Amino acid sequence: MALTDPPSEIRPGLSCNAKITTATRHNVLTIPIQALTVRTKGDLEPPKTGVQAAAIAPNDKSLKEEVQGVFVVHDGKAEFHKVETGITGATDIEVLNGLSDGDQIVTGSYKVIRTIRNAAPVKVDNRIVVVDSKT
Repeated sequence: MALTDPPSEIRPGLSCNAKITTATRHNVLTIPIQALTVRTKGDLEPPKTGVQAAAIAPNDKSLKEEVQGVFVVHDGKAEFHKVETGITGATDIEVLNGLSDGDQIVTGSYKVIRTIRNAAPVKVDNRIVVVDSKT
């Protein structure tokens, strides 16, 4: 493709804003980006004791492999579910597999999502908090 001169309407010093859509899909499952987290496989396994602990090599690289997922609320506990993601938007991300429509997921601040542990007890609070800026 040969370079050509720009159109005469475009002049030096002018600027513009543009919204670029890279991909679009309809009727997909999405989650808030802040619900997505990463854990190592070792973090997700229950603690080993006795003979089980001795059987694991201290430098087992498979336990350091990172897994992307979300925490799903099941029987009052946070259960890590590995997910595969698709298109990422400004606030939401498409989930290709690993979740079902209707699953209740844990969302919160980065610190909460990053530090929550598998099987941690959770309390569901779906209250909507409205802040009145006039008071």
